[in-house]
Amino acid sequence: MFEILQIVTLLLVAIAMALSVAHALEFPGKLRLSREHYLAIQPIYYPGFTIGGASEPAGIVALLLLCFFTPTGTPQFWLTACAFAALAFAHAIYWMFTHPVNNFWLKDFQLKRLGAGFFGIGNSDQKQQAEMPEWTELRDRWEFSHVARALFSMLSLVLLTTALVI
Repeated sequence: MFEILQIVTLLLVAIAMALSVAHALEFPGKLRLSREHYLAIQPIYYPGFTIGGASEPAGIVALLLLCFFTPTGTPQFWLTACAFAALAFAHAIYWMFTHPVNNFWLKDFQLKRLGAGFFGIGNSDQKQQAEMPEWTELRDRWEFSHVARALFSMLSLVLLTTALVI
């Protein structure tokens, strides 16, 4: 049973990392886009990334469970605990920096079902009526937050993999 938890955790963390790295790899190209083109392509992410994005909180929970079942004081425990912290930090970056910008990108876009519920979190009418900052500020915040998330989720995967192979 422990081995199954390890495999599932590794898979969840790998998917979370893959999604954030995908965004980070687009960074140089997206900085060259005009406002019109940037705003036109931004909504394409939300249907697929909403589904795949569930791997991140699920990975955090799985890492926490793995910590619980790993003997304390061992290198495996500390590596797993650090992997948990890194992925949790990547997730915190999303809620503090990325998600608020998503509310601006999606304010005129009609999402359905799961996407509407998820991206509606923290999106009050008062925030909708707030004046939109310069689009390049929002772009930079969104793009740089994804680069930071990619680094922390990659660190989480490396730490977890190391814990599983030693």
